Amino acid sequence: MHALKDLFTSDVGLMSLAGITFMLGMGVFFIRYFLKHIREDSEAAARLKS
Repeated sequence: MHALKDLFTSDVGLMSLAGITFMLGMGVFFIRYFLKHIREDSEAAARLKS
């Protein structure tokens, strides 16, 4: 419980929380970005084959 209190109330905890949130957001962005481009490239390759 003390760790959660430190995470949400201290300067270091809030900066850690911001860093964790930023990294998770980056992960979601990159996964969506890569999957979108993989799908587009697959469709383009399928069009060239036929």
